[in-house]
Amino acid sequence: MKVAIIGLAKSGKTTIFNTLTKGNAEVTAYSSSLHPNIGMAKVPDQRLRALTEAFHPKKTTPAEVNYVDIGASLKAVSNKGEIVGEVLNYLTTADALLQVVRTFDDKNIVHAEGNIDAERDISTLDLELAFSDLTIIERRLNKIDSALKKAKVTERESYLKEQSLLNRVKKDLENDIPIRQQTFNQHELKAIQNYQFLTIKPMMIILNIGEDQLSLSATLENEIRETHHQFAVVAICGKLEMELSQLDDSSAREFRDTMGLDEPALDRVIKSSYSLLGLLSFFTTGADEAKAWTISNNTTAPQAAGKVHSDIERGFIRAEVMSFADFELCGNMSEARKKGLLRTEGKDYIVQDGDIINYLFNI
Repeated sequence: MKVAIIGLAKSGKTTIFNTLTKGNAEVTAYSSSLHPNIGMAKVPDQRLRALTEAFHPKKTTPAEVNYVDIGASLKAVSNKGEIVGEVLNYLTTADALLQVVRTFDDKNIVHAEGNIDAERDISTLDLELAFSDLTIIERRLNKIDSALKKAKVTERESYLKEQSLLNRVKKDLENDIPIRQQTFNQHELKAIQNYQFLTIKPMMIILNIGEDQLSLSATLENEIRETHHQFAVVAICGKLEMELSQLDDSSAREFRDTMGLDEPALDRVIKSSYSLLGLLSFFTTGADEAKAWTISNNTTAPQAAGKVHSDIERGFIRAEVMSFADFELCGNMSEARKKGLLRTEGKDYIVQDGDIINYLFNI
């Protein structure tokens, strides 16, 4: 999973990036750099830890999330509304966008708009993303107009269909409806995916709160969800969480207990990201390695096998599957087999979150 971190100037994007990746990218009041910070976070999962303790593999490999911190504002990297260069590549290849919205007050870091207003800032960035999409649409419509003038009869229908679809998307964007909220049939959705649209991407809002707002975090989240129900919303104190991310696990846990903080920011953001994108984890385990794999909901057993290795998908015979809940009851595979909890599943089986799978294949 790849997530691009965006936000207005002085919202704390790099602070959030360091929090999630345990990185040490330079935090400044404003960055005009066109070269994003890139980092990786290992997905915390108690289930993988339990499998490691049970099987004692030589290696344990958690799932990973790649984060890209777009340090500069989108406006700063735009040319006549179109986001350009390296930044556009990072944005268009991201699975989701994480928008950092500032709610903390700091007299030493004056807000770019002069005052704190989360709703305004979300709307401002939405407009920047929509403007980028509209620029792409306008450019493509101009090319279609030129192509239609000299198109053969057999080519005209395809151009006209594309023109009609883009004009519909454009109209909705101009009415403040992002592409992710627009309605498409299966064929149209496939066609839309070919463009480098940004408002089609799933969006998560990170409310970057101050320490004095910790007790209000749930209230602030609910306020944003009421008007932006299509977004995942998480409130975290970026400055505090960045400091905690640099501590060892024991010290960080002790400090959290003192502050009354239940869960690390990374855990909360990962859970929301998986839910937003419709993702789940399954596990493979043995003497050599215990590993977590990330897949989409409704993935079949052979498709999930392809994540492990293409040869396993190609030569798939069947899968031996046990849920993590059943594993907890039994403690090991032998006991699960005795109790009939280690199931044999075929090509149509839909992998469930927490499944422990052993693949049988032949190539």
